[in-house]
Amino acid sequence: MDITRVILVDDHTLFRKGLAELLEREGAVRVVAMTGNPEEVRDLLREHESDLLMLDLNMPGTDGISLMQQLKGEGVRLPILILTVSEAQEDLARALRSGANGYLLKSMEPDEVLDAILRAVKGETVVAPALTAKLVNLLEQKDNSASSLLDTLTHREREILTHLAKGESNKAIARQLDISYDTVKLHVRHILAKLNLSSRVEAAVFAVEHKLAGMDASRSK
Repeated sequence: MDITRVILVDDHTLFRKGLAELLEREGAVRVVAMTGNPEEVRDLLREHESDLLMLDLNMPGTDGISLMQQLKGEGVRLPILILTVSEAQEDLARALRSGANGYLLKSMEPDEVLDAILRAVKGETVVAPALTAKLVNLLEQKDNSASSLLDTLTHREREILTHLAKGESNKAIARQLDISYDTVKLHVRHILAKLNLSSRVEAAVFAVEHKLAGMDASRSK
């Protein structure tokens, strides 16, 4: 049986040690290193082969989400789970938007935490069961936000967005819509600004995610 190697970072000594002991009982997880000092995390990552990093949300001098952002910016590719007592939707949203692979509560049962770790290592995003309703709410807010952004586009901009989703170049779009290349460039610039995106690739992904890729451009509104 493969053993998942975990680095645990939490500033509460008793909780840290107790969780490590509980996780290792089943034999599927081994806590290869743990610390209560966020400043030691980078050293632990260099010194120990690991499959997953668990970070407490609130720690002295920093917070788990900020530390996670720094580590990801430095090239750390391990799955990272945020572990916390906070059930605030704002914290959940910030963690997931910052790239966390999961958001777990310290009130969860040990077997739930163990299951979440094993799923996260397989590439799943895991959230504490008690936060399911808040996660659904966040997803609904995202959909509503996307719809609102799409509503800011003109008919022509939506036409061009459908073509971007098909991977077409500005020249190809210009030919199909019988407008100038410069006009297409201007529309693309406006689309990116209105959708808060930074590249035509992001615009294409956005369009695919929101079911515009297969839309007949002549019928887009």
